[in-house]
Amino acid sequence: MGALHEGHLSLVQEARANNDIVIASIFVNPTQFGVGEDLDKYPRQLEQDSLVLEELGVDHLFAPFADDMYGPNHVSYIEPRGFDDIAEGKSRPGHFAGVATIVTKLFNIIQPTRAYFGQKDAAQCCLIQRVVEDLNMDLEICIMDTIREADGLAMSSRNAYLTAEERAVAPIVYKSLCAARDLYTERKAGLSASGLQQTVSSLLKSEPLVSEVQYVSVDSRTTMRPIGTVGEEGAVISLACKVG
Repeated sequence: MGALHEGHLSLVQEARANNDIVIASIFVNPTQFGVGEDLDKYPRQLEQDSLVLEELGVDHLFAPFADDMYGPNHVSYIEPRGFDDIAEGKSRPGHFAGVATIVTKLFNIIQPTRAYFGQKDAAQCCLIQRVVEDLNMDLEICIMDTIREADGLAMSSRNAYLTAEERAVAPIVYKSLCAARDLYTERKAGLSASGLQQTVSSLLKSEPLVSEVQYVSVDSRTTMRPIGTVGEEGAVISLACKVG
């Protein structure tokens, strides 16, 4: 959606290394923002982003206006069943329909051979893979590793919202996930999801600036549905919390 950081640029570099033509899209998609979310204040720096993408060898930049993507008579949306029922979906109703719709529209317009996404948005990655398979789209979805700051905080355009004090403690999110990972590595199989959730939640709550833990979820890597026990196939642990 723009305000590019090294995480985005790593996707561009991977695409540039493995494709003849690279097209980047920048679009702050209104349909994936809920009531009271940050649509109006989301960072926008199209001119700066355009220069960075040009330097990285991007052949074309697709940066439409909202009216181009959602005309006055627009009524068609992709409604992915079940995604409003997962932890993130419950906290952001309608978000995944907005993501599925805009990604489908972009794929239809650009007709890519491959599309690149970051693992940081795990549920979105799962959703996009599901949409491509369910709708028989002829393209490959490439999921790339999360790019982090030196202290472990995942790079995000929204990190700009953090005060200096909040930024200093924000890596507690990564530390809590690492604690769960380490617990899983020790046990490897038959580990209860509730035990992993407790490990993450306890560490988050140990930081005084964490004012609310909204959810900690342990889900299937392929469906993002909650699971009770984590086996050798692993799981995705996701969370949302408020700092400050």
